[in-house]
Amino acid sequence: MESDSSKSANYQLEKQIFHLSQLTDQIHASLIQDGTEDLDAILGDLAQLTSSLSQLSNQVAIHEEERSSHIALADISQVVNSSLQLDDVLRIVMDTIIRLTGAERGFLMLNDSQGELTIHIARNWEQESLDPSDTDLSRTVVNQVLAEEQPILTTNALQDPRFDAQESVISLSLRSILCVPLILKETIIGVIYADNRLREGLFTETQKNLLATFANQAAVAIENARLFESVRRTLSEVTELKNLMDDVFASIASGVITTDLNQRITLTNSVAEDILEESQVNLLGKNVDLIPLLKEINISSYLTSVRQFNNQIRGLQFDIQSQQKKPLNLRFNLAPLKDATGTILGAAIVMEDESETRHLEAQRRLFERMVSPVVIDQLNPDELNLGGTRTFITTIFADIRGYTSLSERCDPETLVSVLNRYLGAATEAILIEEGTIDKFMGDAIMAFFNAPIPQSDHTLRAVRAAVQMRDAVNAIQGELPPELRLELGIGIHSGEAVLGLVGTQKRLEYTAIGDSVNTAKRLQENAAPGQILISAGSCQHIINSILAHPIDPLNVKGKKQLIQVYEISGLTANNPASLA
Repeated sequence: MESDSSKSANYQLEKQIFHLSQLTDQIHASLIQDGTEDLDAILGDLAQLTSSLSQLSNQVAIHEEERSSHIALADISQVVNSSLQLDDVLRIVMDTIIRLTGAERGFLMLNDSQGELTIHIARNWEQESLDPSDTDLSRTVVNQVLAEEQPILTTNALQDPRFDAQESVISLSLRSILCVPLILKETIIGVIYADNRLREGLFTETQKNLLATFANQAAVAIENARLFESVRRTLSEVTELKNLMDDVFASIASGVITTDLNQRITLTNSVAEDILEESQVNLLGKNVDLIPLLKEINISSYLTSVRQFNNQIRGLQFDIQSQQKKPLNLRFNLAPLKDATGTILGAAIVMEDESETRHLEAQRRLFERMVSPVVIDQLNPDELNLGGTRTFITTIFADIRGYTSLSERCDPETLVSVLNRYLGAATEAILIEEGTIDKFMGDAIMAFFNAPIPQSDHTLRAVRAAVQMRDAVNAIQGELPPELRLELGIGIHSGEAVLGLVGTQKRLEYTAIGDSVNTAKRLQENAAPGQILISAGSCQHIINSILAHPIDPLNVKGKKQLIQVYEISGLTANNPASLA
């Protein structure tokens, strides 16, 4: 918009032009009339008017320059405020300044993180970034602007007494220089520097004022851009941290829920959603009492305690049914949720579904009744494959004698109770010696030693287990009426057998197969009630550790040769009947 002073100057110029037109008409008329008496006066007025016109023309030029500067300043301000991408904005601005001032080069210098003034943007009159080799400038001028915090304008630096002795001015042959400070909140953050090495008297006071005004706006724009970049960087770090926390949160094997002070759910992970059988949409923002499973265990009362007393509650156990009537064994840990200052914001709930764990524990306890826990701890499930390996083992068979006749005269409940009692004693003896129970066969039990874990004294372990069985049966007999008293017949033999998993992927049995197993079975079948028989070959390996004597060789089914057999009566003094 045109200024008032510019309007006034234009008005005066038009008025003087009108007067000049009238004088021209008068001169023309006088010449026609061939009169000269008024010509000198007219020429005097004309000279005076010409001088006035010259002055007005200069004023109009000045005002036009100011007007152009103001328009340029408005354009520059619009560019500066149009974006927070500082480099792009200042590049456009520097090109505009060079164009308006006629500068050969323009520099924008900013303080770096160490407080050193470095060139941020360097442009030339062709709107190109300067090559680093062409960025030398007068540090003397720059330093003086920094020291005085005032703009500097010189029309010929080589002749300016302030700089005529400066090496940079001389070596660079600098002429016109214009440098203004960038001041933000009374602190200099940099300078804008423009020069021309060829032309002198290039810059004017108007251009200096224009550049100083722009510098004030540029300082604010620079600060805004820096703040924006800082916020964006912080936001990026926060976003990255949040994504990391989300990933960690999602990776937690336990169910996690957070609530606010009103017990509304604010955060949940997928595990919690699975346990509660609710989607995230149905959980977030809802009070915990609106979630069926949490309401059933009255979780809100525990959360109230956590919030009011600022304490943790650990190990809450609940056996409940899910909405799908699936039994759940849940364990809860509750803790107050706090900010960095320690202010309680709500509560954190960690839940674990131990249903599968309890099921596995029950299976393990059942397995431990068949295989020694010591053996279980040494087994590697990843190495158990279908098929078998040839292994030297000692096999033991124990059979309850008199059980068939007892079953004919006893009710089933009593029969099962008696059977479990005798087989339980046999099982306990085997597990104490870390044997592996292969199977129960009605009223008989089969076990072996030296597999799946090697045992250098496997034959002696089998004998000790047999002696313990017999002693345990004797103890049981003293607690039962005569009609329920039974005996064990036990057979032991050592030899090679194939051990491994037999069956399918769905149903496996870890067992031993081979002639040595059959031999142990045949010895058991020929043992009298309360008798422990062992093959001669097996007996020879432990003869110094047991009390045994040979008996007549046995002719057993499936064997062409007689089997040399010993009967075991006990253990020597250095081999007690129990390792417990």
